[in-house]
Amino acid sequence: MTEKYTDNDQHGQDPGAEEGRHGSADGSEPTRSEPGRSESGRSTDGIRLQKVLAQAGLASRRASETLITDGRVEVNGHIVVELGTRVDPEHDSIRVDGARIPPPRRHMYLLLNKPRGVVSTMDDPEGRPTLAEYVPRHQRLFHVGRLDTETEGLIILTNDGEFGHRLSHPSYEVRKTYLVDAEGLMDNRTIRRLEKGVTLEDGPIKPDRVKLVSRGPVHTMLQITLHSGRNRIVRRMMDSVGHPVRQLARIGIGPVRLGNLAVGETRELTREELGTLFDIVKL
Repeated sequence: MTEKYTDNDQHGQDPGAEEGRHGSADGSEPTRSEPGRSESGRSTDGIRLQKVLAQAGLASRRASETLITDGRVEVNGHIVVELGTRVDPEHDSIRVDGARIPPPRRHMYLLLNKPRGVVSTMDDPEGRPTLAEYVPRHQRLFHVGRLDTETEGLIILTNDGEFGHRLSHPSYEVRKTYLVDAEGLMDNRTIRRLEKGVTLEDGPIKPDRVKLVSRGPVHTMLQITLHSGRNRIVRRMMDSVGHPVRQLARIGIGPVRLGNLAVGETRELTREELGTLFDIVKL
């Protein structure tokens, strides 16, 4: 289902996704560092900024120096133009043109397109297929959140405990986008009802967005974005309006999109995806 669908609506997540060259994640304007001081008032210990940018794969060392002198790099909210500036890439917030550069990877961050029929656990006493089958050998990873056994789509595997905890915590309201194949022909009135929100047995739920993809006499395709992590929430929403789910796939987690990732395949999160996720969960 998912490998045939291309999502043209980029970044269903607001925080960090539209910062621009001169803005920070909190919307404040960056300031220039004062001459003779580091950008954050730190000591001169650390790694040269241009080396950090080059090691992150952003540009060559020489091109990174140009980024700095052009005023396109900020550290902890301050624009840095001094080539001698040293930073702590593990703790300093570094941005180029407003985009967060994540710390050097000490952990693994994998994106899996989970197939239908796979249980969202690393071990199943009933012997059903699990996520462990998609973890690289000699790696100990856990899944961030879960998907129903009959739901396919994106799930993140990592060994970064703090990142995983924050990404799945409801207080950060990370948006997830689903492609829904529902039974029957849904009229505009029913779609508007979904948009306004419905009340379920465990309380009301209002999606962030409902988009009609296609519809016909037999089934209707919707794209639903919401930040709730409640159990089987999309399926229960569709049941409540009389159009049960035929097939369901998660095609987005914050800024991360399914793209061309085939069912059962994994890839590492990109620098841009990870940097934006770090912003969203305030790491």
